Amino acid sequence: MHPFSFTKAESTREALNAGRRGGRYIAGGTTLVDLMRETVERPEMLVDISDLPLREVTVTERGGLRIGALVSMAETAANRKVRTMFPVVSESLELSASAQLRHMATIGGNIMQRTRCTYFRDVTADCNKREPGSGCAALHGFNRMHAILGTSDSCVAAHPSDVAVAFGALEATVHLLGPDGERRVPFADFLLEPGSTPNREQALRKGELITAVEIPALPRPLRSGYLKVRDRQSYEFALTSAAVALHVRGGVIREAKVAAGGVGTVPWKLPAVERHLIGERPSDALWKAAAEQAATGARPLSGNRFKVELLKRTVERQLRIVGGTK
Repeated sequence: MHPFSFTKAESTREALNAGRRGGRYIAGGTTLVDLMRETVERPEMLVDISDLPLREVTVTERGGLRIGALVSMAETAANRKVRTMFPVVSESLELSASAQLRHMATIGGNIMQRTRCTYFRDVTADCNKREPGSGCAALHGFNRMHAILGTSDSCVAAHPSDVAVAFGALEATVHLLGPDGERRVPFADFLLEPGSTPNREQALRKGELITAVEIPALPRPLRSGYLKVRDRQSYEFALTSAAVALHVRGGVIREAKVAAGGVGTVPWKLPAVERHLIGERPSDALWKAAAEQAATGARPLSGNRFKVELLKRTVERQLRIVGGTK
């Protein structure tokens, strides 16, 4: 680990001032500290923001839900408002990491976490995300866990977060505070596909701080859930996952929100699946037909071609569960 300075911010203003000077924000530290140990990350200054007043979960005036950036994963999953209004968020968190990590890690940190790609974390391997222009060892290496959607010739690393898939499906918004004031960024625009600049992963400006994630009000009744397929049942990243929310009224699907994880360089929204569902009556045939659209645009590699069919099956299974025809 390389030398660094450490400061604890007593207020949001102190945090922003330190961020403006190049400080890296840290709260639970469950990802950043690991990367520092592995010398993948070498920040010169850490700014502890764990005492900032960003730990509330509140219902918005319009009936949505705002989750403070420093609310832990465990607290969010257990929160009555979250469990009642958006079970897909609770379920995605409960299927993430380990109980110990969920008590430490925060919502803001979770959506900022970096890929678990082996080559990214091995400083001796070629990785454009870690060292732009060096190449991508995963393209012709072991790539079973890598992305099949949103990839580029520069990077095929999958995004690891589960709750980000739920936020993506629900079309959440990220609240930011920086030197130029407050702004809101749609979740779909916050996490960036690699393109030719895989080292740039979030739409953050210098010194900006995540203050909350807000889920918009959605029509009720709303059924939602999260399904994760992985090699083992505990403490493992997804091969594929599906976040689904359906609003059914009068026996017809009026609103559908669907996203996939484990298969994209970012949480992957599935608009083709959504379009296939809206206006239709729930049925086994509908779920199967809609799920066939899930892998549209996929570019599998030699080691992860199986993910195409696995993704379709995962989406179909979760549509059946949430739609009530399992």
